Amino acid sequence: MKKGDFLWVGALAAAVLFLVMPATHDVFIAFTSVHPFISGFIKFFILATMGELLAIRIVTTEWNVPKGVVYRGAIWGLLGMVIVLIFSVFASGIKAAMGSGLLPGGESKLLFAFFVSSVMNLTFAPTMMAFHRVTDTIIDLSYEKGQMAPIGEVLSRIDWKGFISFAIIKTIPIFWIPAHTITFMLPPEYRVLMAAMLSIALGAILAFAKKKAQEA
Repeated sequence: MKKGDFLWVGALAAAVLFLVMPATHDVFIAFTSVHPFISGFIKFFILATMGELLAIRIVTTEWNVPKGVVYRGAIWGLLGMVIVLIFSVFASGIKAAMGSGLLPGGESKLLFAFFVSSVMNLTFAPTMMAFHRVTDTIIDLSYEKGQMAPIGEVLSRIDWKGFISFAIIKTIPIFWIPAHTITFMLPPEYRVLMAAMLSIALGAILAFAKKKAQEA
């Protein structure tokens, strides 16, 4: 293991300890309740950025900070704020649909979580993934060119076939729907945090897939 490995694991352990220690746990719950959007920004800024660093480590076997890491983190943070709202909207909508009989299950927590995860990932998730792919490519090309990249060039640079065949068709049913089913079985104050944690797992999955493709 390299020094960077210990630093990364140490940072993740520190975040986990912050959540489980009684004193800081109460601070987390209170802050999340009073400032849900700011909390969502912070969670994704930190944890999703850690996921990107891990992905680079897996693919290149080295710890490298990507160009525009602050911009990438800020975009993750903004997506975290959006996810705070989206989670509430879909959870409330599914609860109402089940209550009115539009969806089966009654008071079943498992079916509630499954329906929220399925509907959200089949509607909102592809749009969010595409947006994030575009913003990442804008950052990459802008650093390559030394100026803001035109949107036409950005869109032509993206491997849309790979995006749809892997990110949409494979990761949504195999990873995201089961993972978010678990997420929505948690108390509401932990759901966005769980989603941010999952971004680390997905970063690793995508990195292993990319590395396998490079070795093929």
